[in-house]
Amino acid sequence: MAAILSARHTPSQNHLLAALPAEIFERLSPHLDLVSMPLGQVLCESGDQLHYVYFPTTAIVSLHYIMENGASAEIAGVGNEGVLGISLFLGGNTTPSLATVLTAGFGYRLKRQMIMEEFNRAGPMMRLMLLYTQALITQISQTAVCNRQHSIEQQLCRWLLLTLDRMPSNELTITQELIASMLGVRREGITETAGNLQRAGLINYRRGHITVLDRSGLESRACECYNVVKKEFHRLLCDTGTAKSLLINNSGASREHLGE
Repeated sequence: MAAILSARHTPSQNHLLAALPAEIFERLSPHLDLVSMPLGQVLCESGDQLHYVYFPTTAIVSLHYIMENGASAEIAGVGNEGVLGISLFLGGNTTPSLATVLTAGFGYRLKRQMIMEEFNRAGPMMRLMLLYTQALITQISQTAVCNRQHSIEQQLCRWLLLTLDRMPSNELTITQELIASMLGVRREGITETAGNLQRAGLINYRRGHITVLDRSGLESRACECYNVVKKEFHRLLCDTGTAKSLLINNSGASREHLGE
């Protein structure tokens, strides 16, 4: 079974790992453990110390902030474009957010000491992680603005599109109640909005499954926040060829700056 899984899944399915220069990728590969990430699995509780970082490939992880009264909202999502565990190399070790698996799938796990050893070389890994952190901050900031300024329909379209970008298909397995929790709104608002999108022929919703029928239609109804986040991730990370060039070109400068 392990051999079959290894044949179907490779670390390069994660954009960050794919962007690493071959030398670093080969150094880390033996320590990357393929792990199943089932729906609802808690990867990190608020305030927990992280022992691993996770590079999702087919799974999607949701970062939540939980209020004292139990209310919550998603502040960011992490899929095949990113990594869970930036607090380690930023020096905080813990995070106030809760990380749970939103879409079941797989990812690669790496022990904290391994990524910290590579990060502390002040070379390509450090550069890549800082680029990703900038992109993630953009996502978190834009989510905060979106939740305050835009309609439920605009928020839902943004969320659906960002989620689809991390998936190989146009179908999501998720309930309206969970979407409401993601966006921090009432379930009735999601029910009404999903119904409007279905009547417009943009999505089909049934028993916890959403199929996107017209992606361009969703994009036309989404707010500017979707494109802001997408463009920033693409600018920094998605073109792996450009990313590798940036990392190689800056690694020498980093070493010189540190007096190596």
